[in-house]
Amino acid sequence: MDIVSDVALDLVEAQGTDDSPSLRKLDQMMLECAALDREINCFVESVEQTTARVRQEPPHAMFSLLNSVKDRFAELMDTDADIQRHSKVVAFRDNIRKSVAQVNQMAASNIEEELDEDIAVTQSQTNFTCPLTQLEMVNPVRNKKCQHYYDQEAALSMIKNKHNNKKKFRCPVVGCGNMDVKQSDLELDLVMKRRIQTHRRQSGNS
Repeated sequence: MDIVSDVALDLVEAQGTDDSPSLRKLDQMMLECAALDREINCFVESVEQTTARVRQEPPHAMFSLLNSVKDRFAELMDTDADIQRHSKVVAFRDNIRKSVAQVNQMAASNIEEELDEDIAVTQSQTNFTCPLTQLEMVNPVRNKKCQHYYDQEAALSMIKNKHNNKKKFRCPVVGCGNMDVKQSDLELDLVMKRRIQTHRRQSGNS
């Protein structure tokens, strides 16, 4: 699904629009992947639930394990699930919208070229620098609560470390009041990642 997203973002950068036959096909592929992902998750859940229940029953219950898994799987698949709301589908469409807006903004104005080179470099480094490592981010994640960015590996490592010490991880951005950053608050931002990669190529650091 991430590969489909990357291809779609490449198309947006090349075409500057989110309305093309190729993008519609990729959107359909995301829906198909989401449906398959849901099917896999339902199967895993049905196996886990059934085996947990069977452990509490007499040994002969193991003989009907397969049928029990099939029945539970059918039940889970019958539950109402809107594939359009699948997290990967939502993120895919959100990233496409962001990328289109970014491409159109860059095409409409030439602000970057009018900026003083030193200011532009400083601004880029500030935008792309992880507040935890003070290094340019590799896999930027956005905090959905405070909208700040961190490098994924550094943020997850810090959250785990704080959790092991029974402490909360506060957002490291100066002045931010977010005192409890959780892993569920973080989402990978593919648009930001591509901006960093473009910046790295242009600065000759790729």
